[in-house]
Amino acid sequence: MGGRNIVLGVGGGIAAYKAALLLRLFTEAGHTVTVIPTAAATRFVGAPTWEALSGRPVTNDVFDAVDTVNHVRIGHEADLIVVAPATADLLARAATGQADDLLTTTLLMARGPVLFAPAMHTEMWRHAATQANVATLRARGVAVLDPAVGRLTGPDSGPGRLPEPADIFAAAMALLTPGQVGDDGAPEPLHGLLSGRRVVITAGGTREPLDPVRFLGNRSSGKQGVALAAAARMAGASVTLIAAHLDVPVPDGVGVVQVGTAVEMREATLAAAAGADVVIMAAAVADFRPDTVAGGKIKKRDDAADPVITLVRNPDILVDVVGRRTAGSLNQLIVGFAAETGDEHGSVLDYARAKLARKGCDLLVVNAVGPDAAGVEQVFGRDENQVTILARDGADPVPAAGSKTDVAAAVVRLVAARLAAKPA
Repeated sequence: MGGRNIVLGVGGGIAAYKAALLLRLFTEAGHTVTVIPTAAATRFVGAPTWEALSGRPVTNDVFDAVDTVNHVRIGHEADLIVVAPATADLLARAATGQADDLLTTTLLMARGPVLFAPAMHTEMWRHAATQANVATLRARGVAVLDPAVGRLTGPDSGPGRLPEPADIFAAAMALLTPGQVGDDGAPEPLHGLLSGRRVVITAGGTREPLDPVRFLGNRSSGKQGVALAAAARMAGASVTLIAAHLDVPVPDGVGVVQVGTAVEMREATLAAAAGADVVIMAAAVADFRPDTVAGGKIKKRDDAADPVITLVRNPDILVDVVGRRTAGSLNQLIVGFAAETGDEHGSVLDYARAKLARKGCDLLVVNAVGPDAAGVEQVFGRDENQVTILARDGADPVPAAGSKTDVAAAVVRLVAARLAAKPA
C-alpha cells in the first residue's frame, strides 16, 4: 500500500504525549500526516513538537488558511482520520455533530474512515453518556476502540488507558486494508461497506472432551476468523463472534459468545444467526466426538487393555444454518470455509466444489492445508493465507492472498458486493 493522507486529531488529555509515538509510526510507514490538536491538547504537547515530527504546519483554528477553506479541504483529502487520545468531551462533540474548532469541523467533512482511540478515567468511560456517545458513533460506522486497562493518572487503575500506539496503528491500517482497487488505482478502504448490517462469524477450533483432562481438537488458531470479525467491524457491521479456542485476542467492538464443543457452537450459531444479514462459518469444527466422556481421567494401566475410543458424527452446522435460512430469511448471505487437501482422486478445488454443492451456502472460501513442498504448514497458525472463493451461482472464482487481514478484507468486500446486489 502506498502512502496515504492521514489526519491525526489529538485530544486534551495526559495521554497526548503517546500520540507523538503514533505519529512517528505513521510517518515511518510512508504516510503524510496532518496533526490537528485541540486547544487543550496544546497545553500538554505544543504545536512545535507536532510540526517537527510531522514536517507540516499545525493549527487548530478554523480561521487559519481561510483562502483554502481549510476545514473542508483537510476533511476531503484525508484517507483516514485518527483521533488519539479521544477524550470524553471529544466523543460527545463528535457524536452530537458539533463543529466549534478545526478538528470537529474536519470530522464532519470526512469522506473516509474515522478511528477514535479513547483515553479517560474509568468512571468517565463507564458513564452512561459516554457509552451512549460511543454507541452512536459505532452505529454510524465509525471505529471506536475500547480503552486499555491499566494505570491511569495518579494512583487509579482500570479501563480508560489509551491503547498502545502500535495497537492503534494496527487498527488504523486495518481500516485502510485494500479489498479492491479503485478507479484511481489506489486501494479502497472497508469503511461503511457493511453499515447497518448484522454479521455472525464463527472462529477457532472446537474441542471435544475425552475425559476431564483430554480432548480431541485441531490446529486452528482462530486468526482468520478473528481477522474477519475485525474487518466486518471496520466495515461498520454489528458483529457477533462465536468463538471456540482462539490463540489471538478478540477485536474491540465485537460481541463474543464463547463455546467449547461443536454441539455448543451449533446452538450458539443458530441462535445468533436468526435475523443476521450475514453468517460466516470460519471455525474449524470437529467432524467427530467421542460417544462417551469419562467422568474421571482415563488412566494408563499395565494390567488393563488400552482404551478404545468410539467416535460419533457431529452435527453439520453449516447445513443447519442454510436450512434455517431456507425456511426464514432468503436474503441472508451464508459463507462457508473449507480446509481441503487433494489426493489421487481429485484436487483441492474438486473437493471444494463438491462440498459447496452439498452444503448449499452462497460462498465457500477454500484453502489448501497441510505442509507445502518444503514441509512447512500452509495455513494453521500462520499469519498468511491464500484462498479461492467459490460461488454457488457459478460466478468466476475469486482468489485472495496475503496476510489473513488482507484475505478477510477481500471476503468482506465480496460479501458487501453480494448484499448490495440482493433485492431489498
